[in-house]
Amino acid sequence: MAVHDHGRRHPQQHIGRAGLASAFRWSILLNTALSLAQIVIGIGFGSLALIGDALHNLGDVAGLALGWGAERLSTRPPNERFTYGFGRSTQLAALSNGVLVAMASAVVVVEAIQRLHNPQPLVSGPVAWAAAAGIAVNLGSARLFGHSGHGDHPHDLNRRAAMVHLISDALVSLAVLLSALLVGLTGWHWLDPLTAIGVGIAVGYTGVVLIRDAVVVLLDGIPSHIHPEQVRSTLLALPGVVDVHHVHIWSLSTSQVALTAHVCRRDSGMDDLELLHRAKDALAAIGVDHSTLQLEPG
Repeated sequence: MAVHDHGRRHPQQHIGRAGLASAFRWSILLNTALSLAQIVIGIGFGSLALIGDALHNLGDVAGLALGWGAERLSTRPPNERFTYGFGRSTQLAALSNGVLVAMASAVVVVEAIQRLHNPQPLVSGPVAWAAAAGIAVNLGSARLFGHSGHGDHPHDLNRRAAMVHLISDALVSLAVLLSALLVGLTGWHWLDPLTAIGVGIAVGYTGVVLIRDAVVVLLDGIPSHIHPEQVRSTLLALPGVVDVHHVHIWSLSTSQVALTAHVCRRDSGMDDLELLHRAKDALAAIGVDHSTLQLEPG
């Protein structure tokens, strides 16, 4: 007996999703405006580090847009041709975004190395204010995602990933702020390109991680937050289950994980349907909300 489950949403989860959509929308708008302002100020007042920070923010704006897109796509029903829905389209976009971010970081690092040998004058005041604005916007956006968590799935990776990206952006902006203040106090203009190299490396690492994660998903790899042994032990802990095999786990999108497995059982006084529902609830609790299970005699 096999049962297929697309996951069940409760009223409070719909409330949580509405808050999550609002957090994505405001974070994208605020960070886009911040990035454009930082690029203008960085060019106008000679700060390559601030330009690198802006590129980092733009990369994460694209990441936030992908996360929001995954949320919307996950609610669209499959059709006769795309039976699993459209979640994978976000991974194609993530792969493209990762390549662009990595290329932009390389440009920043090369330019920064050249400026180390020939430092350019830097007006530290506007740069420091722009970096401080970056800290405020990113921490404020992370707070929006923190408040949007009420009623969400306990393993809402979109929300958690967005918060991590925004906090990392705030830390990069903090490094640019400290660099600008030190340049203003000491006149050491070489600090800005040196900071830009660090920011460029951080941005490049973000791009490489995006590429790696997108490739893993496109090749049907197991998502990093799902542990196969935990999945097996979760199923083996159910009444009457003696073995689990032919386990396949993959991502349908950034917010959906799918699983198929054969579950061997012996008579435990529990009927098949009840066992399957208990198994699906247990899997959903560890982040697998789209499962197909085949029951077999033990």
